[in-house]
Amino acid sequence: MFSIGDYVVCGNKGVCRVENIAPFEISDTDNNEDYYILKPIYSPGSTVYISMATADEKLRPVLTKKDADLLVKKMPGIPDITVDNDKQLEGEYKNCIRSNDAMELVKLLKTIHHRREARFAAGRKETALDAKYFRMAGDYLYGELAISLNIPREEVEGYINETIS
Repeated sequence: MFSIGDYVVCGNKGVCRVENIAPFEISDTDNNEDYYILKPIYSPGSTVYISMATADEKLRPVLTKKDADLLVKKMPGIPDITVDNDKQLEGEYKNCIRSNDAMELVKLLKTIHHRREARFAAGRKETALDAKYFRMAGDYLYGELAISLNIPREEVEGYINETIS
């Protein structure tokens, strides 16, 4: 159960703030079920409605500062995704994004980073698939770490590099 003002991670919306808890009134229905009314932090013009009945599947609390620091310190030891087939790799990328798990996002980012390095060393460009999922995972993870660590989003990458050096 979340309260108004709490920060939560909402799947593909990233970090959101619980703005209200209220029935979602749809015309011509008698549904008075309560919903979390969420405002995505990095898309302030949008609003997300999540039924309280299904919130456990779709929402999780933002990492605490302690957990965020621990995640950053663990990053060097988090393994890459090990799939050779590009079709299966895309499925793994999707699973990491859908998992709504910060550790899985780190795994995804590390995998793509290492693939980029290998491709650049071979004189090849990054794949569009890697670019797409790297951007998505980075947005979600850095957005959450910024809230957890109470630092601007632009400073998260520097914070990570400094911490693991």
